[in-house]
Amino acid sequence: MPTIGRSRDRATPEASSNRRPATAAADPSRYGGQPPIPPAAGRASVSGARFALFFTIAAWLGYIVEQTMRVTSADLTARQVAETGVYLVLVTLLATSASAYLLARLGYFERTRSHRRVPRSTLDDHFDRVKPSMVVLVPSYKEEVRVVRYTLLSAALQEYPDLRIVLLIDDPPNPTDAVNQELLENARQLTKSVHEQLEQPRRRFEQALEQFDARMARHAFADEATLKVLANTYDEAAKWLDSTSEEFELEDHVDHFFQIEVTSRLSRDMRATADAARLAARDPNANISSTRVRQLYVRLVNTFQAEVTSFERKSFASLSHEPNKAMNLNSYIGLMGGSYAIVQSPAGPVLLDAEDGAPDLTIPDAEFLLTLDADSILLPEYCLRLVYEMGLEENSDVAVSQTPYSAFRGARSRIERIAGATTDIQHIAHQGSTQFGASFWVGANAVIRKSALMDLEKTSREGGFAIRTFISDRTVIEDTESSIELDSLGWRIYNYPERLSYSATPPDFGSLVIQRKRWANGGLVILPSLIRRIRRSKDGRPRIAMAALFLRTSYLASIAWSSIGIPLLLFYPFEGHLLSRMAILTALPYFWAMSSDLKRSGYRRRDIFRVYGLNLLLVPVNLMGTIESVVQAIGGQKMAFARTPKVGSRTVAPPAYVILPLVIMVWSAWTLRRDIQEEAYFHGAFAATNMVMMAYASVAFIGLNNIVVDVLISIRNFIYRPVQGESSREPLPDWASVIYVGNSPGDQGRPNAPLAVSLAAQDAFTGADTAQRVTKRSAGKRSTIEAGSSTKSAPRRSKATGSRTR
Repeated sequence: MPTIGRSRDRATPEASSNRRPATAAADPSRYGGQPPIPPAAGRASVSGARFALFFTIAAWLGYIVEQTMRVTSADLTARQVAETGVYLVLVTLLATSASAYLLARLGYFERTRSHRRVPRSTLDDHFDRVKPSMVVLVPSYKEEVRVVRYTLLSAALQEYPDLRIVLLIDDPPNPTDAVNQELLENARQLTKSVHEQLEQPRRRFEQALEQFDARMARHAFADEATLKVLANTYDEAAKWLDSTSEEFELEDHVDHFFQIEVTSRLSRDMRATADAARLAARDPNANISSTRVRQLYVRLVNTFQAEVTSFERKSFASLSHEPNKAMNLNSYIGLMGGSYAIVQSPAGPVLLDAEDGAPDLTIPDAEFLLTLDADSILLPEYCLRLVYEMGLEENSDVAVSQTPYSAFRGARSRIERIAGATTDIQHIAHQGSTQFGASFWVGANAVIRKSALMDLEKTSREGGFAIRTFISDRTVIEDTESSIELDSLGWRIYNYPERLSYSATPPDFGSLVIQRKRWANGGLVILPSLIRRIRRSKDGRPRIAMAALFLRTSYLASIAWSSIGIPLLLFYPFEGHLLSRMAILTALPYFWAMSSDLKRSGYRRRDIFRVYGLNLLLVPVNLMGTIESVVQAIGGQKMAFARTPKVGSRTVAPPAYVILPLVIMVWSAWTLRRDIQEEAYFHGAFAATNMVMMAYASVAFIGLNNIVVDVLISIRNFIYRPVQGESSREPLPDWASVIYVGNSPGDQGRPNAPLAVSLAAQDAFTGADTAQRVTKRSAGKRSTIEAGSSTKSAPRRSKATGSRTR
């Protein structure tokens, strides 16, 4: 979608160090994250959650009885009976969605009561014994460098012993316009910049660890001098973090958050450790073992030792170029643990197994993966705590562990703040679903056991190349579909019960449309997989619990039935008495619970009305996503993956999504007028509420000026279509298809291009090896002749017959 407005300056990594330093510290009360450990729910909260669920079910049953008695006791026409039946189904589906939220909320409360945080010393002891390797994969597509820098730094500063971070750059490798060239070059330089930024503290603390080992090799306990040196070393780490924090200009709430929750949080923790070490040094009764002190030195090394690099799959003709995040991840995962030769082909470089030769590219394997969106930030102990939890014996079947992300606080726009509120509410629902074994993988940030992904591996061939798929890309909600596949293989998804990750919320209506339409697309396509999972439970695999089945079904289908049900309630002239007091009572516990959860998450209770208005505004968006799901389910084709824009400018919304809310508002006003005339006051109140809330949402979340601008820009783009730029990839010469595939009558060679690339690359690779063997054999023969010759003439130099392209 096009963007308008003034973009934020895109600074190069080199220029970032010359930015104006922050003049004031960020305000934690406004911009800081929520407490990582949620307060334990009291008995009253748990009892209230149970009562809300019970009341909703009771009100729904009361409504069913009420309408059944009305139908059986009155002489109704066939149309009235049909309308009553449809209305009963709509109320039942909406009550199901409400009940699913209330059930998950109850599970969340129960988890807060049972969660106990693992002590830091226990974590250090564990990772002293085992050091499972981890690679962090950050998919990136035309991102702002400042946004990605925060993500990479939050991952690099994880206190994890064996960490490698890879920025998966998905930009076109040879852009033709200056803007995209600058974005690509900035992304390429960013990983080098972050890696070099960590080099100095890494070397300093590795040296400190070596000095400690040399000094305390035979000492069981640390003396006063050793503890003071430890304190000074931690002070150095805190100073480095403070100076790094000051390099970033505090432009928006994400800058503030990073300073508060990453660099300043680590700095405070380092200073607290330094102060504790000094106090222990003065206490004659403090007997701190050398083992524990060494663990504290190792912690410093681990915090700064991450390797940061990048990879571009689109630079290689042998990898999938499917324009979605799943295949960007799959391309790299499929290469892990291998060594490859880079061979030139008519369509660009190709990766082939290096076999016994010297590799041009080696990609290390890892026991765990962390997939991290380019606009997400992790708190410092994220990897440490989640991997520890997955290492416990009772969690050996956990494939994916995550903390469902929360929204950054302090948003400037109303729509970002309220959309962020819905994200924080979803955090509660996701955490509660784990209580009932109904978790779903949320792809913004997740630790994945690589062996579980291997169980999902599928191999296909495209143009002669083997394409390995692990994360499903059949739908645009790839993480949700993969959750069902993992569950069918006996793996679990686990939500760690803390808030340790945060991610950006779209700041304007246009970008929110892209995100929420993608979320609404795919649930119906995946639902049959859940049904098949139920059938397979009869073949010896554990059955899905009823609560888990209920929550999973609601998660996959609730957007669809709500997207269809709400427009029916808004536009179809149902009889007023169908919206009775009992129907209203089924919704009251849901709104009461959500308002309480908003307050619990740092918002205001009255924000529930703004959330309702935003959901009304998104009804056309969700409906379109549902329609696309139905089309995909019928046709079987993949839907185009639409990335959520992460730029500073405003994204233009399609005209339908800014005009349809106005249509709903006008229709609600007409319905209100009709209800007043017919004295259907309950239904009139419903119409009036929708009219007022839609009017508020249109003004507050889109803006009247933006509505006009978006419509005019869409009309202009419809009339004046821009000329498409030339492809950045070199065209395949016709001779390649003819030589390697053959020429059929009427065949221009182009359909065979992908296969020709594969065969040409393999031919070049084989030819290079043959040339090397011939050269070695010729050199061996010359040596034998020269050794037996009595003459002293200079040996002839053989000509190279070919070599592999590096």
